[in-house]
Amino acid sequence: MESQEVAFRVAKDDLAGAVAWVARNLPTKPTQPVLRAMVITADDEGLKLAGFDYEVSTRVQISAEVASPGRVAVAGKLLSEIIGTLPNKPVELRVDDSTATVTCGSSRFELPVISLEDYPQLPALPQVTGSIDPAAFAEAVSQVAAAAGTDDTLPMLTGVHVVIRGRTLELAATDRFRLARRTLEWDPVDESVEAKLLVPAKTLLDNARTLEQGTGDPVEIAVGTGDQIGAEGLFGVHTHRRETTTRLLDAEFPNIAPLFPKTHKSIAAVEIGPLQEAIKRVSLVTDRNAQIRMQFSEGQVVLSAGGTDSGHAEEAVAADYRGPEDLLIAFNPNYLKDGLGVVGAKRVVFGFTEASRSAIMIPEPEQLPDRGEDELFPTPETNFTYLLMPVRLPG
Repeated sequence: MESQEVAFRVAKDDLAGAVAWVARNLPTKPTQPVLRAMVITADDEGLKLAGFDYEVSTRVQISAEVASPGRVAVAGKLLSEIIGTLPNKPVELRVDDSTATVTCGSSRFELPVISLEDYPQLPALPQVTGSIDPAAFAEAVSQVAAAAGTDDTLPMLTGVHVVIRGRTLELAATDRFRLARRTLEWDPVDESVEAKLLVPAKTLLDNARTLEQGTGDPVEIAVGTGDQIGAEGLFGVHTHRRETTTRLLDAEFPNIAPLFPKTHKSIAAVEIGPLQEAIKRVSLVTDRNAQIRMQFSEGQVVLSAGGTDSGHAEEAVAADYRGPEDLLIAFNPNYLKDGLGVVGAKRVVFGFTEASRSAIMIPEPEQLPDRGEDELFPTPETNFTYLLMPVRLPG
């Protein structure tokens, strides 16, 4: 029941973390005014804070001293801003008729209460499908989401494709110009489970970045069990005292398997730090959306760029290059930097077939592969691959 006599006292840091987490998923320009609400339920177990915009729901539970139990809603983003600026003292909230009064030390705020009469019912978390280490999950999502598209007219490219095969998860995303794929192990409830799901990349990345790590608790992935996996159209994540659901994308992810080359004419291993710094400097003279050229030869890669009015720049970086001849290839500098930023290793290995065809970027293995009998280098075993389309060179 909604109550007009809610009252509680809570530690400022606990409240600040909870309201910030719920508020980040509330819409800035809601289609219905009631969707800007953050719903706070106070009971014997403490506080439950929730938000919902028909696409994403969030719930978090924290401890509090509850004097008068009940349920109240206020503008969530505003409440988050207010709590974030308060001094590190206990926060009290008390509802009197249509006003929620927030006090902390000598600070006092009065906020209008939002009627919950038209507030939608929050979706229930689907049955838990399996669990995974939060740090591993956050890393994998960050690696793959870097390649997701942002064009809402192509919804199949704005998601992370999650493929479940027993104890293995495969995450993939593409925007047509680059493609990222990561595999990792998890602990399913049923080891025979198989499913394919398309989760909005932005929401999944936001959730992964804010997972509570260091609690020792695994992340529970909840999309149902048995023949009901994905049936509710929701992707649920539960960890410690937080849970969220995201509506799955109703779109067909493209078949990416044939896009990954199994062999390469040439390969190169480069230390990521110096390469990123060189790209940053050289790309200063690129025209908008222009290219950065990479000339690979024995012992080095020479980066170069130039614009019509901005001059020319080049810089050499040490590289272990192996191939039958020198190679000149060009990439979009931002896509290249994105890929290097998520490889997750000190050194990257590039694999090339032709200067006009996609190149792979993977973490450097313990040993680079030797040429096979066909004079080609096989792709090393890896749990992460970033596939990048080159930019056509003039002439």
